[in-house]
Amino acid sequence: MTSTTNIALVTGAAKRLGREIALELARAGWDLIVHYGNSQDQALETVRMIEQLGRRAVALQANLALETETASLIARCTEAMGLPDCLVNSASLFDYDTAQTFTQHQLDLHMRINVGTPVALARDLHRARLASGQTYAHPAVVINLLDQKLSNPNPDFLTYTLSKAALDQATTLLAQALAPAMRVVGLAPGITLVSGDQTPDSFTQAHTMTPLGYSSSPTDIGRAVVYLARAHAVTGTTLYVDGGQHLQPSGRDVMFLTH
Repeated sequence: MTSTTNIALVTGAAKRLGREIALELARAGWDLIVHYGNSQDQALETVRMIEQLGRRAVALQANLALETETASLIARCTEAMGLPDCLVNSASLFDYDTAQTFTQHQLDLHMRINVGTPVALARDLHRARLASGQTYAHPAVVINLLDQKLSNPNPDFLTYTLSKAALDQATTLLAQALAPAMRVVGLAPGITLVSGDQTPDSFTQAHTMTPLGYSSSPTDIGRAVVYLARAHAVTGTTLYVDGGQHLQPSGRDVMFLTH
């Protein structure tokens, strides 16, 4: 029997970019498992928005900094809705530090959430898919959210950048290790949403500092996820959706280049 389900798990889907990714997948015909950490009300609102689009949705809470909660998430997804065909690792820790303010604790936390959890979820999805006994029309897909600054490095957000660099390498290694049952791809946005202490005006200015005169919008990223979810021959590579931001070297993160 060949399985043709269309179920996606999006981590961090309660709000911001994760929510937009979930909504674009719903518009494209996917049912959604909306993972959240602490934002229960926003997660339930995301579920309602998906249901209004005519798709099924369920919200599941898990603290991705805890290995025990990460380890049970794929099984909980299967029980709540079914085994996902698509895993979008959108949840991410994005705390500011530099070489001067670096701490081992910050590095450990960024590596656990931004690298360890995506790898563990990919592993668990692969195991569950092999154990299901089903024949699948296409491989499952893992989409890891990366960052354009991996091709345009600067020393801002040091431990975050280190963790995304590790996830970039993990994307290649997992694509090799988990084939043919699964594809693993990266998606690298540019500056997409206001972050940290950035003002709306400085965000608007920073968003234009690319070769195309604009960076990525949440809709751009969501539609790129939809493409990668259906691009059955694409694995082990990263799609940059950033208006060409990665083509412009900079000594500082783009959010600090405005005033």
